[in-house]
Amino acid sequence: MNVIIVGAGISGLATAHALRQKHPGLELSVLEASSRTGGKVWTERTEEGYACEWGVNGFLDNKPRTLGLAGALGLKPVPGAADAARRYVYRGGRLHRLPESPPAFLTSGLMSFPGRLRVLLEPFIGRGTAEDESLADFARRRLGKEALQALIDPMASGVFAGDPERMSLQSCFPRIHEIEQQYGSLIRGMIRLQRESRRSGKGPGPGPGPGGKLTSFQRGMSELTDRLTRQLGSMVRTGAEVESIARESGRYQLQLADGTQLEAERLVLAAPAWAQANMLRELAPEMSTLLEHIPYPPLAVACLGYRSRDLTTMPDGFGYLVPSEERGPVLGTIFDSNVFPSRAPEGRVLLRSMVGGSRAPELAMRNPDQILDSVRAGLRSVLGIHAEPEFGKVHVHHRAIPQYPVGHAARLQAIDTELQRHPGLLLTGNAFRGVSLNDCVANAHALAANFSDI
Repeated sequence: MNVIIVGAGISGLATAHALRQKHPGLELSVLEASSRTGGKVWTERTEEGYACEWGVNGFLDNKPRTLGLAGALGLKPVPGAADAARRYVYRGGRLHRLPESPPAFLTSGLMSFPGRLRVLLEPFIGRGTAEDESLADFARRRLGKEALQALIDPMASGVFAGDPERMSLQSCFPRIHEIEQQYGSLIRGMIRLQRESRRSGKGPGPGPGPGGKLTSFQRGMSELTDRLTRQLGSMVRTGAEVESIARESGRYQLQLADGTQLEAERLVLAAPAWAQANMLRELAPEMSTLLEHIPYPPLAVACLGYRSRDLTTMPDGFGYLVPSEERGPVLGTIFDSNVFPSRAPEGRVLLRSMVGGSRAPELAMRNPDQILDSVRAGLRSVLGIHAEPEFGKVHVHHRAIPQYPVGHAARLQAIDTELQRHPGLLLTGNAFRGVSLNDCVANAHALAANFSDI
């Protein structure tokens, strides 16, 4: 059986690898429209010796599939520095360390005393009854307005570059939704889960954050997709843009932009949803419409390198997020060389800032000099950095992280219904069931495991 996978980002490459492992008799091809593989996994090492991650910054080591994939490829993951775990939120004109325990929360200056008290009332709030609730509505209902502003809003920017007023809780943070429905309270649920974990000898159990340690590779995240590409070898073809798809005599016919025509018994689309929509416009117009309405706001990533001796006010830790109420140009900044020292030369510091997203898409579409100026203004305001960087560069993702708005689950159900009309056609990628690299790898494994049944 011959199978074509369209898209050589992490989803397409991991799917090809998993299919090779589980179904070695398949005839596989991977088509990539651009000149490089990896998609949003993209490490650039500059002449000055900095390693800039223009996309995925790393993955959490609490999911087995990505670690297993790295091991199968002979890669050794590198955990982030332990002393860089501290995270901050910029609020009220200063940085506040994000509380990591109940006592730290009670004494934190991140929220007012009434705001903290309102969070402590969470166990007395009833379960939600909305079929699909926005993240903002959930936060206001369970934790209060100030917790939404100080905690949930910056988290939404940090993970999705998203707007909590539009994001679906059930689709974006399904585990939080499950805990509320099962235990009736986040606080009671976390206490119960921690007790059960300790009883079973698995350690302290889940905490308020996502868990796990941010992990990468010695030369950056592109090591993973580069190694996958090399292992797949001649199966991968770049510069192969699929313009349209048809189906004849039980086989899918692919028309490429260069005039080439290919056919496959089974077809896996692992490109972004908007690209899938374009390919399917003639074959499956209803599904195409569903796919093209998955939002992808623009996001600019700015990397700036400094001499360590020029930064007298540089804090420790991972980085900081900025709530939308602060109305700053930057969503957040990661102290990259604190987390992964190999990303900057000796005696240098690398900072990585995000601009735009759902909050302010127009800011991501300015020219690179304007974006760098706004980032430097933010760094002066938040960190007191007045020094000139020795390196500065911007990459703009015109369509960055797919958003899961309220109604996303219903959209996926409608897409699944449409897929039943097209046997042998499979869709995957981060537009559907998880945006993280871990999600993409897990979904690739699940697709390969169920491939014989589809």
